[in-house]
Amino acid sequence: MANEVILLDFWPSMFGMRTRIALREKGVEFEYRDEDLWNKSPLLLETNPVHKKVPVLIHNSKPVCESTIQVQYIDEVWSDKNPILPSDPYQRAQARFWVDFIDEKMYDAQRKVWGTKGEEQETGKKEFIELLKTLESELGDKTYFGGDDFGYVDIGLIGFYSWFHAYEKYGNLNIESECPKLIAWAKTCMQRESVAKSLPDSEKVIEFVTEIRKKFMIE
Repeated sequence: MANEVILLDFWPSMFGMRTRIALREKGVEFEYRDEDLWNKSPLLLETNPVHKKVPVLIHNSKPVCESTIQVQYIDEVWSDKNPILPSDPYQRAQARFWVDFIDEKMYDAQRKVWGTKGEEQETGKKEFIELLKTLESELGDKTYFGGDDFGYVDIGLIGFYSWFHAYEKYGNLNIESECPKLIAWAKTCMQRESVAKSLPDSEKVIEFVTEIRKKFMIE
């Protein structure tokens, strides 16, 4: 059976970036469709009727929703190349724990950095840097979160890196001075073709954030 793979996504989505990276790590050809989140396509509403959100991975007409589930699905379906999750059950559980941590904490904290002002922003900045330092501590002196092999936690976090310059601009931060090892890790990840092709240019993200701030009058 031929593999027809379609990804419904939105270019600045750090969650969609995970799925793009996973597909490219496996060498899977896919059709990318960029969604207008203010005017969602009938296909998006049909394939993700519960959350109505991107990304949606459609494999041979069957939709898979939620980026972490998509990455695990991709790893299982295309299991012959570049394993994403560790084979050891304990290491696999640890990897899932850290991606859950990223999902539970990171999105809200980073949104406060660029999408709020005043006291709420200051609280968000402290929370955000604290989260990054926790992740940097888990990374330690390893090349990747899983050791020598690029994997699930790296994929779970690296999409946020494309937003770092926007956080620095609007949050008045210097992330590298706070978390130098994490920045070194991100630069190593960016040397991978799968990552470089999947993350948008940081200047384009800044332009996007600027437009959103104007739209919602965050000044």
